[in-house]
Amino acid sequence: MKDKLLIIDGHSILNRAFYAIPILTTKDGIYTNAIYGFLNIMFKFLEEEKPKYLGVSFDLPKPTFRHLKYSQYKGNRRKAPEEFKQQVPILKEILKTMNINIYEKEGFEADDVLATIAQKAENMGINPIIVSGDRDLLQIASENIKIKIPKTKAGKTETEDFYSNDVLLKYGVSPKEFIEVKALMGDTSDNVPGVPSIGEKTAIKIISEYKTVENAIKNYEKIKPKKASEMLNEFKEQALLSKYLVTIDTNVPIDFNIENSGIDNIFNKNFFEICEKYELKSIINKFNESKKIEENEIFDFNLITDEENAIKYFKNINIDKEIAYKLIFDDSAFCGISFYCEDDKGTFIKISENLDSACLLNIFKPFFEGNYKKISHDLKTEIVFLNKYNIKINNIIFESMICAYILNITKNKYEYNNIAEEFLNKSYPSEEELLGKLKSKKALFDIEQKNWLKYCVLQSKVSFLAKNIMLNLIKQNNQEYLLYEIEMPLVYVLADMEILGIKISPEELLNYRENLEKEINILTKEIYWLADEEFNINSPKQLGEILFEKMMLKGGKKTATGWSTSAEILEKISAQNEIIEKILKYRTYTKLKSTYADGLLNLLDKSSNRIHSNFKQTATSTGRLSSTEPNLQNIPIKIDIGHKIRKVFKPENDYVFIDADYSQIELRVLAHLSKDEILIKAFNFGEDIHKLTAAKIFNKDINEISSFERSTAKAINFGLIYGKQAFSLSQELGITKKDAENYIEEYFEKYPKIKIYLDSIINEAKETGFVKTIFNRKRYVPEIKSRNFNKKNAAERIAMNTPIQGSAADIIKIAMIKVYNRIKSENLKSKLILQVHDELLIEAHKKEIEKIKQILFEEMENAIEFSVKLAIDINIGENWYEAK
Repeated sequence: MKDKLLIIDGHSILNRAFYAIPILTTKDGIYTNAIYGFLNIMFKFLEEEKPKYLGVSFDLPKPTFRHLKYSQYKGNRRKAPEEFKQQVPILKEILKTMNINIYEKEGFEADDVLATIAQKAENMGINPIIVSGDRDLLQIASENIKIKIPKTKAGKTETEDFYSNDVLLKYGVSPKEFIEVKALMGDTSDNVPGVPSIGEKTAIKIISEYKTVENAIKNYEKIKPKKASEMLNEFKEQALLSKYLVTIDTNVPIDFNIENSGIDNIFNKNFFEICEKYELKSIINKFNESKKIEENEIFDFNLITDEENAIKYFKNINIDKEIAYKLIFDDSAFCGISFYCEDDKGTFIKISENLDSACLLNIFKPFFEGNYKKISHDLKTEIVFLNKYNIKINNIIFESMICAYILNITKNKYEYNNIAEEFLNKSYPSEEELLGKLKSKKALFDIEQKNWLKYCVLQSKVSFLAKNIMLNLIKQNNQEYLLYEIEMPLVYVLADMEILGIKISPEELLNYRENLEKEINILTKEIYWLADEEFNINSPKQLGEILFEKMMLKGGKKTATGWSTSAEILEKISAQNEIIEKILKYRTYTKLKSTYADGLLNLLDKSSNRIHSNFKQTATSTGRLSSTEPNLQNIPIKIDIGHKIRKVFKPENDYVFIDADYSQIELRVLAHLSKDEILIKAFNFGEDIHKLTAAKIFNKDINEISSFERSTAKAINFGLIYGKQAFSLSQELGITKKDAENYIEEYFEKYPKIKIYLDSIINEAKETGFVKTIFNRKRYVPEIKSRNFNKKNAAERIAMNTPIQGSAADIIKIAMIKVYNRIKSENLKSKLILQVHDELLIEAHKKEIEKIKQILFEEMENAIEFSVKLAIDINIGENWYEAK
């Protein structure tokens, strides 16, 4: 078999990657999405083709011989975005560290360089493979030269491979004749004019018969259709010019030595370091996948599968030394415990025929409940699981998932492999990489023993080794209070809330579902009547055709797949026809039915009629909690039928719900952070803050403020927290942009310290790359340095909002912990069962109502020392609806 040379069209593939992958940046604001995509594509083709040689060619910014011949060549192209341009030199830098040759030549395009190198390699008896998105390169395909063209189909990237025969089969012409076809049809992307009225099909037909442009011109009178004949004669000079422009030069004067193009030591130390520099963590995986493990890293782990050795292991654990452990699950099935400490370099105790789960957990119950210095990962999941076996977990000295979240709040995952990459510079396989996903996912113990044993032990080993590194960073960031006083204690609060759950009335839920179904049926009939036909309302394609083609509504937006029927589009055109309002209502009702009416029934524990939501502590970039199965944080309470879902949540007999909701906590945080004396005084004296703002904006006495003026002030108060600008505010209030600008200007004149504070936050973010809350929770905002106006604006809004929303989230967490501890220390029957944004829900025993109210007032309103008085509203009810 002949050796292969893989040569890549650098700009073409980098450009493809740039638009295929959402913008990625480092903490310092350096763009990396195109680099990430390019490297992944390169690795993919290296794996598929297994070439012996490799090179990359780039275009240079200076004019080529084509520009000198035709000044308008590529003149229709927009300038590359700054975010793209910044990545080109970085990619070249990375390729050089990988010892990959870069080929480029002034006066020529990358196509010319690629073609020249390919033909030289072919003459040496080597099979060249060119990777490019430019089909012009099909003209040099041969029996040995293969052109690989990535394309997107149904949202997925596929690759078309072309040898000379493949070009003939697809286009009906040879590669050389493909030049002639391109000359006739032109190329809008390169601004090659071609011949007017001659498209691809006609061009192929003409060249199939006459072989060359020159011969076609000579025989133009015989060409059909007549229009093509006339145009070819009229624009023959343009056709010849186009041929010159599309013909690739295969004689570029460029040095090429095949031996210098060998793939040698790609994954070297310099490459590793540069990937670290540009935070290409997943690319580092490729580095380590190639080397598998570092040469000096040896995995020699111990496996225990019987009761006798499990007992022996437990007895040998030193209570005075730190030890990391991890409960191992395969999907939801418990399958053993992993351990790692200085005295033991890794042990996995596996469930087996000789050691069932109850026996194993009984052996280690004293470990979990005793004063062993335990290091954990995903502690909440373990507390909830071990509760089923009546086992408590005490004396956790470190929790790696929580710590990783605090150190970088914007990451998607905090699994052991993510922590290893981030803090140990080690690359280990993720669960998905090891087992696959969805239908192709394997069971853990179906893979080789050495692989599953390593995977299980590394779960605890990584936490153990990363502990001191992570804690040093926590100390440097001044985040000890955030870790030890907020996030770590909160784990136990959330675990207890999950274990207890919240009771549902199945009868009320079924009744709620029936009412929704009735409303949905009525809306369906009304929509059909207004559309004058039946159709699938849930189908965006059918709905778009009804609204914008049949009913001819204005303001539609066409996409690649049809008309957009997004809520944003429909809301903008809602005044045109009442069908829009009914469609939006229909969507809301069907969402309520599927997510809550049907969803809650599916999640109901039939033995207790309780729902056990999963509270996510590491899922948001603001510090707020989220929940799944079901998502109780996102019930649409602004509409009455959405709010009524709360009626199905009921306490046990002899209990009531007590709901405590912080009043305007984010505005109070803003007042504290900005040190605005007017706002601080207003909150501390219990004034209506929205009326006060309205009085200042409209220059009126506070007692003369109308409801509209108060609503306007409220929109401004809250809008500025989220970085809203005049356009958004004008749309929300139904006023002109100019009026909105005047309101905002008036607002900042009356509250100058707020303007000073918000400006200082943006300036700080530009300088440091991050913003932080009162308790030093950091959020990185690298896009704030972007030259893209929209991205920069979005980053500035995040920068303004995060310290306010994040600090409010921290305060509610502190309040949760204090209320929970107080209820527990006073041995009350009442329980904290739910947190939704700024409210806490207590399932309170009727005899403890006054005591719980006292606790809520004392602990929530005094959660932290604050310049602004924190206030709560308390409501009591026989269900959650009444309590709210």
